[in-house]
Amino acid sequence: MKVTIDNLSKKFGDVVGVENLTLHIDDGEFVAFLGPSGCGKTTTLLTLAGIYKPTDGTITFGERVVNQVQPKDRNIGMVFQSYALYPHMTVFQNIAYPLKLKKVSKADQHDRVRQVANVMGIGNLLDRRPGQLSGGQQQRVALGRALVKEPDILLFDEPLSNLDARLRLTMRGEIKHLQKNLGITSIYVTHDQVEAMTMADRIAVMSGGRLQAFDSPDELYNRPKTQFVAGFVGNPPMNFVTVEVAQANGRYVAQAESLRLELGAERGEPAARSAGAVVLGMRPEDIQISDEGDVAGEIFIVEPLGREDLIDVRVGPHSFIVLANTETQYRSGDPVKLKFDTGQVQFFDPATESSLLWQQ
Repeated sequence: MKVTIDNLSKKFGDVVGVENLTLHIDDGEFVAFLGPSGCGKTTTLLTLAGIYKPTDGTITFGERVVNQVQPKDRNIGMVFQSYALYPHMTVFQNIAYPLKLKKVSKADQHDRVRQVANVMGIGNLLDRRPGQLSGGQQQRVALGRALVKEPDILLFDEPLSNLDARLRLTMRGEIKHLQKNLGITSIYVTHDQVEAMTMADRIAVMSGGRLQAFDSPDELYNRPKTQFVAGFVGNPPMNFVTVEVAQANGRYVAQAESLRLELGAERGEPAARSAGAVVLGMRPEDIQISDEGDVAGEIFIVEPLGREDLIDVRVGPHSFIVLANTETQYRSGDPVKLKFDTGQVQFFDPATESSLLWQQ
């Protein structure tokens, strides 16, 4: 089912939840709404579900405008963060409940519940109640209840937030695999960028009720259109420093106190056109601690991550987060040299926060 959101706004009195949101989601696509708390992603999801009514704009499922259609008539399946299972009902009864409301025959209920439960790997748990299940099993029941309706659209509201890290990893893969096999258009709300990056075909990044970007994970990571997107997508986050870029002796140079980087023309020329201060962005993996580096700094703190170390290096007044292998034992106070892969550098306008390299 294709979903079209056209100039959607939702206000709660004077408070703006979502403002002028326009998105076109393809049939069978998996889209994530990503952003910090209060960015409008859940408000948008609940408006799609029909729980909230739009203040302005239209929502279209296929060719049908659904602004005034009741939630029960939208043929959607919804999976909540809290699972929202009925504690007094068995797993079978929880999954079958939407079919019971539709007055589906008991024989059909039995067949469809059994089929969905087997797909979800909980066919042997149908006689248990939610209190007898683990968090992962409860999440599978909630997903099974959404799927048994054979919905046109699946809506997920941070469904993995209550699970431990290892189980979240497992469930991410299971949900993605299931969605691809079924081909159901899915919209997934999360504040966890790892979930969004690993699961979604495209990601809508939101901030302050407004859409910041809507693109593939690769585009958002490697060609961020705004400084907010560059800083929010990626873990550890991108390093930022204010510099001035100028052309000298046929080369482009980015300079700030204690920092001087030579740039290629592809990235240096658009930044130099700004004729003033710009914001330089570098991802931690594009900076190396190396004897061949030409930027001198001092280690402020080392955070071991197991496979690698997260190192905060101070270069004059600037701080750069760097990833380093664990073969060398770095310590706070050690002098080091940094080598920057300037072919991966990003530049942003400090006033608008728009990229100087990639256009919206």
